[in-house]
Amino acid sequence: MFGIFKPRTFFNLANSSLFWLKIILVFALITGLILALLFSPIDYLQKDTVRIMYVHVPSSWISLFIFLIVGISSFISLIFKLRVFSVYAKSLAPIGLVFSLISVVTGSLWGYPTWGTFWSWDGRLTSMFVLVLTYFLYVSLWSFIKNYNSAEKITNIVGIVGLINIPIIKFSVAWWNTLHQPASITLTAAPTIHSSMLAPLLIMFFSFCILSLIIFLIRYKYEIINFRVNKK
Repeated sequence: MFGIFKPRTFFNLANSSLFWLKIILVFALITGLILALLFSPIDYLQKDTVRIMYVHVPSSWISLFIFLIVGISSFISLIFKLRVFSVYAKSLAPIGLVFSLISVVTGSLWGYPTWGTFWSWDGRLTSMFVLVLTYFLYVSLWSFIKNYNSAEKITNIVGIVGLINIPIIKFSVAWWNTLHQPASITLTAAPTIHSSMLAPLLIMFFSFCILSLIIFLIRYKYEIINFRVNKK
């Protein structure tokens, strides 16, 4: 059942799937961009700036999802001594860092016409900024701590502690007064966003997921070799 998590099996899976994932990415990304830029309607208040949503929202979702995986993988690695999971986390973290930065930057650009400011220290924005810092700390520790085993243990702790911020980001809009609008898409209710906007949004999210998976598999192939060389 867990054979796919074995390094050799996962390595072979990465080699065999990359080509087809790249093909899927090209078609999905082109479709998403065409729908988002040419067919999605403008907002009567935000005008064309609403199109930033098609980058901002998927980037936000992915940055949260990746850190959730990083945190869970760190927990499994630290508690159950299944060290290959720290390789998964290390391979994913830089991807999550980039998407969290994209989320913060595009959110500022999108919010300025509506809020009149690029930044406000409200609950959602502050917790997302904390996520960026947590990602940066995690990635930096791997870079600056030369002993592999020490870096692995410390980053596992950072990954686990960082999980605390995920529900804070998710529920910050409900818990505190915030400039950020409530979620238009949830698992417990029908979307409040029109289908002409929902379709390109989901396709762009799918595209970013595939892009993240491709980069992860490429990074994993390098990191698993690095792990085998340095583990003790």
